[in-house]
Amino acid sequence: MQQMTRDMILKTFPELTSDDVRSTSMGCGGEDVQLSQAARKFLPIQIECKNKAKIAVHTWYHQAEEHGKQEPILVIKQDHDIPLVLMDAEFFFLLMRKINGSF
Repeated sequence: MQQMTRDMILKTFPELTSDDVRSTSMGCGGEDVQLSQAARKFLPIQIECKNKAKIAVHTWYHQAEEHGKQEPILVIKQDHDIPLVLMDAEFFFLLMRKINGSF
């Protein structure tokens, strides 16, 4: 999952190199995908990757896909916690590219 995320970032931001976006090894503490200062100019984010056999949010996301032809977005909240937005990762990185004026 970490390597796939790294590859999506590098594909979306071709001005970055593999030195700017690195996948860490499993069990390594900290961020799962490390970003250089140059990469943080485009992506001021911290990335944690999870890859599980089954998670309920995918069922809810597929339900959102069925609502029409627009990009599906899932807003989820657990009791006593903040709401989160779930979206397709490639769509997210394209949004970040657009925000950075790179389109």
